[in-house]
Amino acid sequence: MNDLTHSNRQDMSAAEHLQHFRKLVEKARVGMLTTLDRDMEMRSRPLHTIEVEENGTLWFVIGAASPKAEEVGDHDGKVCLTYANKGDSEYVSVSGHAQLVRDTARKQALWNKMIDVWFPKGDQDPNVALLKVTPHQAEYWDGPSNTVTQFYAFAKAMATGKKDAFGENAKLGF
Repeated sequence: MNDLTHSNRQDMSAAEHLQHFRKLVEKARVGMLTTLDRDMEMRSRPLHTIEVEENGTLWFVIGAASPKAEEVGDHDGKVCLTYANKGDSEYVSVSGHAQLVRDTARKQALWNKMIDVWFPKGDQDPNVALLKVTPHQAEYWDGPSNTVTQFYAFAKAMATGKKDAFGENAKLGF
């Protein structure tokens, strides 16, 4: 269940914030997945988001024998994902639980030609697994995207102390 824990936009419901979160992730598509290695060092690498479910669950395709798969298993699935659409001043951070999924039907349903580049043996490759990330919390920032609007937001904040022109910020609990 989605719960809005903070927002600077009181005119948006929790469901609308979840929809906006999904839109930002779908637009960015590539997120940086951060895991902990065996030495408790953080490691990040880019992953292409294959699907964002209505409830915010994120799906990826990975190598089942990859270090990221091992790290997910070593640390109870705790991960962080970050997304950025820098040109539009849009940023998302997701903390959640990751798990490897080997559901053949689900893998076939999510498969597309782009994945063939990374896994040329296709969806039947035994080294291919899905990575499902169930968010526990997420936060997004959606700011002004052009220089003039950014300057206006800065000037307004300096003159009035109000930062609302800098855009939307919301924290979501799942």
